[in-house]
Amino acid sequence: MTPGQVLWIRDAEAVLGHPSAGGVVVSGGKILEIVPRGAAPAQPAAGSFDARGQVLLPGLVNTHHHFFQTLTRSYRGALNKPLFAWLKALYPLWAHLDEAAFRLGVRMALAELALSGCTTTSDHHYLFPKGLERALDVEVEEAARVGLRVVLTRGSMSLSDQDGGLPPRSVVQDAEAILRDCERVVRAYHQPGPGAMVQIALAPCSPFTVTPELMRDTAHLAESLGVRLHTHLGETADENAHCMGLHGCRPVEYLERLGWLSDRTWVAHGIHFTDDEIRTLGAAGVGVTHCPSSNMLLASGMCRVASLHAAGSPVGLGVDGSASNCSSNLAQEVRQAFLLQRLNDGAGGMTHLRALELATRGSATVLGRTDIGEIAVGKQADLALFALGELRFSGCEDPLAALVLSGMHAASHVMVAGRWIVREGRLETVDVNQLHAQHHQASMRLSAAL
Repeated sequence: MTPGQVLWIRDAEAVLGHPSAGGVVVSGGKILEIVPRGAAPAQPAAGSFDARGQVLLPGLVNTHHHFFQTLTRSYRGALNKPLFAWLKALYPLWAHLDEAAFRLGVRMALAELALSGCTTTSDHHYLFPKGLERALDVEVEEAARVGLRVVLTRGSMSLSDQDGGLPPRSVVQDAEAILRDCERVVRAYHQPGPGAMVQIALAPCSPFTVTPELMRDTAHLAESLGVRLHTHLGETADENAHCMGLHGCRPVEYLERLGWLSDRTWVAHGIHFTDDEIRTLGAAGVGVTHCPSSNMLLASGMCRVASLHAAGSPVGLGVDGSASNCSSNLAQEVRQAFLLQRLNDGAGGMTHLRALELATRGSATVLGRTDIGEIAVGKQADLALFALGELRFSGCEDPLAALVLSGMHAASHVMVAGRWIVREGRLETVDVNQLHAQHHQASMRLSAAL
């Protein structure tokens, strides 16, 4: 599709958010028209795409990831451990990460996400061993290569295991270096406004991996630069106990003291909150990322999605790091969230439409984006098509429900900013066979480093 060409995506089995529509018209990277089923576009299209047998969704939006962790999936030393023990097992391995391996880890995560129908992703990179100081630059380059929109968060850790933290000293940085590089990457790469392909946020790894001073300074810097804030919060009961012992309060109160509670902030996991804390977060408009597979794999607990949403917090989905999920497939997280939240809220509390909304408009809101996450005139032409030809979908009456209940896994076609990056299930921008071979070799070399 050439720039400015008008393309009619026609005759889809269903269009999320538009029960009577059969397709959309896109041009110049935006959605121009929603076309009723059986009708023709008001504006003549230069070309058309036959979407029969497929369901049309807004591109999925991933609000929390750690790209580099694709290199350490199913690592034997970290199996069957809770979060803190899991981290202690992996930090020494991650300390050997170099730029070449990191680049492959990032490319793999982006490729997997794209193939699962994801068009915008966040990444939380907080690990900076010697030689990996350009991590965010590499991520920007790889996102452009694969073709995804990104909200990259410049993470940080300043407290090593010698300072009361968890990671080894070789992967942490001092506060001055952190803040200096935070400002550098924002000024170099952050694109404000609708249609941005790259945005930057600032993201201390967690309240217990940096000093209170760095948390405050990061919040002030983010405000002055006009960017968002991100961190892990409420993931485990151990985190609450650690925060009480270190700061004399629970994590939500700690963030409130440090000036972090605002609608510019989103937090990952959000499991171990009291009712009062949920009300506090909601009143401030703090967004929350639900990471169902990761939370189950590490036995961390269950995010109270409905309660957070009712209190006023935007809620979206995240795959989390591939080492705690072993997949970067956002489509699968939709079904995971759907099933898990029904245990909390009953059969009517989490519907298939609500689950799809979490991964689209909900996630876009968490990232502060109003230009993506839904199919509407004027929004970005970020679209994902899922074919219903697999055996798992045979016999379905409701196509949208089928995607969630039967479990969508791989998108047939994916468009970002009006450009096809996945066609007929094949990633157009990367040789996935070559990537698989190179990535696996890099992973095995990293595993042998200890």
